[in-house]
Amino acid sequence: MDIHEKEVWDGNTAASQAMRQARCDVVAAYPITPSTPIVQNYSQYAADDEIFGGEFVMVESEHAAMSACVGASAAGGRVATATSSQGFALMVEVLYQASGMRLPIVLNVVNRALASPLNIHGDHSDMYLGLLSGWLNLCAFNPQEAYDLNLCAFKIAEDHNVRLPVMVHQDGFLTSHTTEIVHPLNDEVAHNFIGDFKPLKAMLDFSHPVTYGAQTEEEWHFEHKANQNHAIFEAESKIIEVFAEFEKLSGRKYDLIESYKMDDADEVVIAIGSVTGTLQMTVDKLRSSGKKVGLLAIRMLRPFPRNRVAEALQNVKAIAVLDRCAPMGSTGTLYNDIAAILVDSGKTIPMLNYIYGLGGRDATVDMLEVVYNDLSECVAAGKRVKPLMQHINLRGKTLTFF
Repeated sequence: MDIHEKEVWDGNTAASQAMRQARCDVVAAYPITPSTPIVQNYSQYAADDEIFGGEFVMVESEHAAMSACVGASAAGGRVATATSSQGFALMVEVLYQASGMRLPIVLNVVNRALASPLNIHGDHSDMYLGLLSGWLNLCAFNPQEAYDLNLCAFKIAEDHNVRLPVMVHQDGFLTSHTTEIVHPLNDEVAHNFIGDFKPLKAMLDFSHPVTYGAQTEEEWHFEHKANQNHAIFEAESKIIEVFAEFEKLSGRKYDLIESYKMDDADEVVIAIGSVTGTLQMTVDKLRSSGKKVGLLAIRMLRPFPRNRVAEALQNVKAIAVLDRCAPMGSTGTLYNDIAAILVDSGKTIPMLNYIYGLGGRDATVDMLEVVYNDLSECVAAGKRVKPLMQHINLRGKTLTFF
């Protein structure tokens, strides 16, 4: 395939091209909107004999897709797939199998609302559903990042000191179907960055027989889970290392958190996903009027970069956390992670939680400017003077909580 130095790709194309360049042994797939083009594109690459000898396998469900990935990975292959929303929910049982067996599978999750009511557009319901499944989680904010983070994901997952599956998230439609200029690597450079797959305890290595998916009860289950959790935290150093290697190769820098005009910021919004671009525009608008505002975007969702976040927030006077998922009886998941860090660090400043963008609802610069204005009022009062949890761009009566 002829790859140029500059392409116009959407997020789905970017992810599928990275999977192709990784030279996967197996991609097992069952399509679901808005991730369908990832596996559809890959099937075309396979039909055109452009996947370097790998196998593309269509199965009967998303549960079967991840099950096939588990089998292929345990057998000793490089493996990937993609899904969204209800398909992700159907995969959940097998996600725990994959991580518990320490299988280095790469899963592209094109984030979409979970039914009911049925909605095909993007929010982070599926992202948060999978947080306890034992996978590493990287978050892309645009098509370029969807491409780059996929390449990094294979290298991270397959490292023998990590051996954990990795999800790469991107927002449904806002990233997955939005075309932008992407600067890919050529096929050889991309593959050489990832390297050839090096199996570890492959089931098809009959000279060294191993067991996958063994049963453990109260005698050993606790220890397995404690070790797995420890491995997730330890993977942070490898993620940093791979990001640094990728920067040397491509010139594109990634970090566990992405700061925008944070050096002297008093009021900061924390978010994940495509909204970060709109937030940057909002920050620029408010900075032009003299306000000290900033943005902190979370790149690595699991393991959560607690120390880096605490360091970034040490001089901040007020924080708003944006969650793109209905919290259903509590504050938002990202808000809770940030609040725990502030409690641990002994920092007591006003914090607000905003629910936004459910089912693909817009969040504009004007709407996000209100969030920063709320923070300004809290800073001026020296305490929280706004409801703890609010909704952005909710139709009808504004609902507030706490």
